[in-house]
Amino acid sequence: MRRAQARRTTVSGSNGWACQTHGVSYGKTGEKSHDRRDVYAPERWVWNKDNGGRFANINRPIAGPTHDKDLPVGRHPLQLYSLATPNGVKVTVMLEELLAAGHDGAEYDAWLIRINEGDQFSSGFVDINPNSKIPALLDHSGTTPVRVFESGSILLYLAEKFGAFVPTDPAARAECLSWLFWQMGSGPYLGGGFGHFYAYAPTKIEYAIDRFAMETKRQLDVLDRRLAESEYLGGSDYTIADMAVWPWYGALAKGLVYDAGTFLQVEDYTHLQRWTDQIAERPAVKRGRMVNRVMGDPASQLHERHDASDFDTKTQDKIGTDASGS
Repeated sequence: MRRAQARRTTVSGSNGWACQTHGVSYGKTGEKSHDRRDVYAPERWVWNKDNGGRFANINRPIAGPTHDKDLPVGRHPLQLYSLATPNGVKVTVMLEELLAAGHDGAEYDAWLIRINEGDQFSSGFVDINPNSKIPALLDHSGTTPVRVFESGSILLYLAEKFGAFVPTDPAARAECLSWLFWQMGSGPYLGGGFGHFYAYAPTKIEYAIDRFAMETKRQLDVLDRRLAESEYLGGSDYTIADMAVWPWYGALAKGLVYDAGTFLQVEDYTHLQRWTDQIAERPAVKRGRMVNRVMGDPASQLHERHDASDFDTKTQDKIGTDASGS
């Protein structure tokens, strides 16, 4: 059994993990305890920057910039500032799909934002996204630059700008957007919920893992049932709904995130597996996954993208630097 932190309920769960809850604790036999003297409930919360798990250094309870620094600007109208997280991959896949479909105006510069080093808190980045999260897009194609932040918003903005990957028929459009916003609403339960407590939290809390594992499996079942009746999420056509969902749930279905494939029994979702494999074979998806990537095989890492030829000449295995870019 782990030692309890000050005024926090700690009991041993059935799997040996400490089980800590606010207000209610559960023992091995399932009995509840409501002893308020042992519950973690300070009168006022105080930020402890060292108590946030693996990614504590990228989170803080205030907004705004921490330092003055302008963002670089390339030669293309579309300037993307991002990192190849699932949310970042959504946008680079969309841009590569637009280019593959013949939309030359979708040429873009992709600049690497190293969130572990605090790049998202620069004054230049905060000017584009006051929420200090990647991805962020600046469109210079008009007389006045347009900022777009939040990955779902960027997908919809680009789809409408280029008239691609979002249906024009009202019913089909509604279905597509329903799944797009489903992902935006559901994703935090997967990443900030299940992923955090299962993989990153400094203390393994049985209740939290069980709660978010249940929700994650429910989401996987929602997708599997939809894909049993439809080739793609929005219907018969590949859309921004698929681009939004695939980086998160496709990776999860293949056991590539959180080392949780066996735990969640992802192989059971056969229709989701079919869809995941189908999208992974798209050439634009393969390219989009490489942009702003800083982990894995050096041949799969294109830290910054400024021209289509960069995929052939500027991956990390070709430019002679290590994965950190040093």
